[in-house]
Amino acid sequence: MLIVGQNSDKISKLKKELSKSFAMKDLGPAKRILGMSISRDRKNWKLRLSQESYIEKVLKRFNMDKAKPVSTPFPSHFKQSPTCEKEKENMAMVPYSSAVGSLMYAMICTRPDITHAVGVVSRFLSKPSREHWNAVKWILRYLRGTSKMNLDSRKSTSGYLITFSGGAISWQSKLHKCVALSTTEAEFIVATEACKEILWMKRFLQELGQEQHKYILHCDSQSAIHLSKNPSFHSRSKHIDVRYHWIRDVLESKKLQLEKIHADDNSSDMMTKSLPKDKYEFCRRAAGLLEPST
Repeated sequence: MLIVGQNSDKISKLKKELSKSFAMKDLGPAKRILGMSISRDRKNWKLRLSQESYIEKVLKRFNMDKAKPVSTPFPSHFKQSPTCEKEKENMAMVPYSSAVGSLMYAMICTRPDITHAVGVVSRFLSKPSREHWNAVKWILRYLRGTSKMNLDSRKSTSGYLITFSGGAISWQSKLHKCVALSTTEAEFIVATEACKEILWMKRFLQELGQEQHKYILHCDSQSAIHLSKNPSFHSRSKHIDVRYHWIRDVLESKKLQLEKIHADDNSSDMMTKSLPKDKYEFCRRAAGLLEPST
């Protein structure tokens, strides 16, 4: 059990009450949980999460521990190719699903930078081809060089990245449930999904006594921002599921702010597309993914 809180007296009281009903052992401050190592820099108020040892085990398991590292998590030359019967037989011997599952755990816990790449390869779990397996090995090669860091359709891939105190605390990358008819619509849908997550985070932080003065949602599409704030766009957006228009009520009640961000400064781009090396490095820094100082 992991207990989070700031009031040491209340925490001690809670542990005392729980010990009356359950056999408990106080292990002190958390240092490792579910394969993640936890380190604290109390002087600078920093908390670091790392899955270095887990990633190293995964690399060894799939014989990629000595592979040549690459600088981006997804190959720019990736192309979906049809799978022939012979290739299906060969792929039946490849641990594709196991490798993707191992990557998913790292993605969910501490590595938002591989979210888009893992999302793509996970779409082909039932019928993977040799090209898909090469893409999985590419992701493993990327992790080979970044293990120490701590943190096929017309449907658009949506992604958001939520940061707090200089580090990522929540992220998502997934295909839209519907086919977006324009970039504006795709951006509008993901803005609504991110809005819901921010409001949940807002309530959670308030319970922890960490209320902020304002909560800002950034979007790099000016058209999507206008659509979120201006109901006069109804004639061009009436086909969009009504639940996505909920964001307008949130903005009117001033529960959060929606602001424009330049595409070059949008760190959530790594959640939705393949990027050049320089942009990936920028996105990783913005998410708080850093190599430990030596």
